[in-house]
Amino acid sequence: MMLIFASPVSYKSCFSVCWLNSRWLKTYWKSCLLLTFCPFPLLCVTAVEEVKLKDTQYTLEHMRAFGMYNYLHLDPWYEDSVLFVDCKGRVLGLSVTLDTALGKPREVYRMAPDSSPCEDRLCASLSLTSATWAALSDGTGRLYLLRTGKRGDGSHAKWEPLFSEDLGEPFTLLHSVSHVQAGVHTVELLLLRIQKDPQETKGSGYSVALEWITVANTAEQGQEKKYEVKKSRVLRGKSVPHYAAVVPQGKGLMVASEKPFAFTHVDGHPVERQQPEPMEVEKTDPIYFWQQTADDITVCVRTPEGVTKEEVQFRLSVDNIAIGVQGFPPLLEGQMYASVDPEASAWIIKDDKSLEVTLQKRSEGPMWPELVMGDRRGECVMSDEQAALIHERLTHLTSEDMNGNPDKDKPPCNSQELEDCDGFPEDSSSLTHFDAESLKPTQVVNLGSHQYLFTVDVNPSEMPCLCLRHDVDALVWQPRPDQPGNMWEHIATFNALGYVQASKRDKKFATCAPNFSYATLCECLRRAFIYRQPSPVETVLFNRKQGRQVGEVAKQQVASLDSDKPILGFRATNERLYVLTSSNLFVLKVNNN
Repeated sequence: MMLIFASPVSYKSCFSVCWLNSRWLKTYWKSCLLLTFCPFPLLCVTAVEEVKLKDTQYTLEHMRAFGMYNYLHLDPWYEDSVLFVDCKGRVLGLSVTLDTALGKPREVYRMAPDSSPCEDRLCASLSLTSATWAALSDGTGRLYLLRTGKRGDGSHAKWEPLFSEDLGEPFTLLHSVSHVQAGVHTVELLLLRIQKDPQETKGSGYSVALEWITVANTAEQGQEKKYEVKKSRVLRGKSVPHYAAVVPQGKGLMVASEKPFAFTHVDGHPVERQQPEPMEVEKTDPIYFWQQTADDITVCVRTPEGVTKEEVQFRLSVDNIAIGVQGFPPLLEGQMYASVDPEASAWIIKDDKSLEVTLQKRSEGPMWPELVMGDRRGECVMSDEQAALIHERLTHLTSEDMNGNPDKDKPPCNSQELEDCDGFPEDSSSLTHFDAESLKPTQVVNLGSHQYLFTVDVNPSEMPCLCLRHDVDALVWQPRPDQPGNMWEHIATFNALGYVQASKRDKKFATCAPNFSYATLCECLRRAFIYRQPSPVETVLFNRKQGRQVGEVAKQQVASLDSDKPILGFRATNERLYVLTSSNLFVLKVNNN
């Protein structure tokens, strides 16, 4: 393993700590020089708008939803551009001009100052809807829909607001997509709120609400564009979703969460839930009773009262039995569990209303779990001697002590010996696809102990990918809503990342490059970790324990920021890593072209 620390003060102020000889050091030093910093001071412009949680926002869900918000936004259509909102309500954009050189921040939009202060105000959130559209929330409950034009190629055009409306309680924007439906430009947006819930009496008193709204251009052709909310759908759950995104063309919704979500309102009206009718289970008395010993079986079959032996239809072979009464369906028929001796078996009529059959087992000793295979119309009656025998055989598996532990000095498992990275979430998460028309889940995948790690935009024309922990590795999954038979496709793997990230107690953000060349995570303060995919080594390297030659080595790099401010934003491209604090934007050159 090699640890590399880079300083933002100088491009070449890097040193390495490694356990290799000088020959190996030359190889690793080349990669060390690729990790360079360029800090861009923001104080000369304005500070990043960091909104801290209020005393009323005390729950874990508030922290997950708003306390861990990523203030830095990467433009997936133009990777060299990043955006953030400052404390003056301005959306500022910066573009990379050289390897790690940033241009001057440019104001692309300024929100109107709020005359009435909001006590539960949240941080402003931004979602880049398409290559020419964006959605913006001011953190007080107002939503803006902005026409940006083409944002790349050094464009300095101001964004044009075409929709602005107060939607009630404060929210953050999770995701948005733009599409044209029947010639009408439509934008689908997903909003997140944490709301007080009077029905939540056992928990924190809050519930999580996802609002999926559709904004469309209602102006006729040739007229000035006019956007209005056409539809609003609300889902509720008890945990903040790890992943939530609208399916392209607004055909559905995908949600990954620890607790299930369900639609509760559409356009303000409650969703009528059809209660499933209880299944009526017809309780019938057993047609026959049977009892067994190690040698034989006794069967008592109920028959119509007054039946005669001439009316009894009885057939018995080594493996099959058939019992019936003339004029009635068979009472018992089929293959027996084991073989019997027909010559030693017999039947008699008892009390003119039952037929008693005695079957002699061919193999003495084994007990039968059933008389006729697959027949559940009978009941096995256990004798007192059999019940006492079973109880005696199970005695060694039971204890009168509720917490019996005869070997207290050597417990079978000590949870304190487990590392943090060996643990899994207590709740079982699920990934659900909701249909836009029926509002019902069409596919639900139980994620089990596959811990959610991060979300990343790989292709802006597709849904965001999600990364899950599988054992010690991290696997990236691409949603494919247009392929119902294979709705989630595995597209990349980061070896051992699941184990490594779990050991980082101060981890705040995690992501990866869109081409999966590296994964990265950062702590709350100062440090960022880069985990590269395995690459071929230039010289011969052997594993000392196994004695085999190693053809590839995965390198880890650690970068230390020259800042004592908390990290507020963290984004990665194929070539660069962006780290945002309240006063600086750091750019790390990770890969060459």
